[in-house]
Amino acid sequence: MNIPNKFIISSILFCLLTISAASQTTVVVRQKQAPVETKHASKAQSNRKVTWWVYYSFNEGLALAMTRDYKYGFVDKTGGIAINPRPWKNVLHFSEGLARVQDNGGKYGFIDKTGKIVVPCQWKDAGSFFEGLASVQDDSGKYGYIDKTGKVVIPCKWKNSWLFSEGLASVIDSNDKSGYIDKTGKLVIPCQWKNADSFHEGLARVADENGKYGYID
Repeated sequence: MNIPNKFIISSILFCLLTISAASQTTVVVRQKQAPVETKHASKAQSNRKVTWWVYYSFNEGLALAMTRDYKYGFVDKTGGIAINPRPWKNVLHFSEGLARVQDNGGKYGFIDKTGKIVVPCQWKDAGSFFEGLASVQDDSGKYGYIDKTGKVVIPCKWKNSWLFSEGLASVIDSNDKSGYIDKTGKLVIPCQWKNADSFHEGLARVADENGKYGYID
C-alpha cells in the first residue's frame, strides 16, 4: 500500500514535537525538585541525617532527644538540630542556660546551649542549676554547691543536698537529719527533721521522727 509523502512527513513532525515536549516537561520537574538554600532548608537537611528515637519535653526553648544508639542531643522548636547528638549519659534538660551531662568516665559537668562544656565533667553527681547554684558531689561522697563558672561556693560537707528555692536549700547531715542552708552555706534552720522539702510560697513541708508531716516558715 502506498502512503502519501505528506502523511509520512506529518507523522514525523508529530513525533518530534512529542519528544521535545516530554523533554521540556522533564526539565521542569527536575527544577522543582532542586533544594532551596535557606537556613530552614539547611536544618531540614541536617535532620534527615539524624534519626531521633525519643524526644523529651521542651525547656528554655530546647528539647532533649536521643538516637537509637543512645546518643543525646537537643532540638529547637522548628525541629532543627541545636546540639548534635553525642555519647553523653544521664543528660538533664536546660535550666538557667546550662544542662547537666555525664561523660563516658561517669563524671558530671555542664554544657551551654551551643553544646560547649562550660563546667568540666569532674563531679561524682550533680543536679540542675536553680537560683544560680547547682548541687554537686565530690569524690569523697559529700555534697556542696557550685556557681555557673564551676567554682565551689558552698563546700562539699553534706550527706545530701537539694536545689535552692526562695534562697534556701534542704541538706542532710551525717546523722541523717534534714535542715536548711542559705546561699552563703550558713545553716539557718537546724538539721532536726526526718525529711524536708523545698520552700514554696514561704512554706516548706517537713516530717518529724514519727513520720508526721507539717509545714514550717
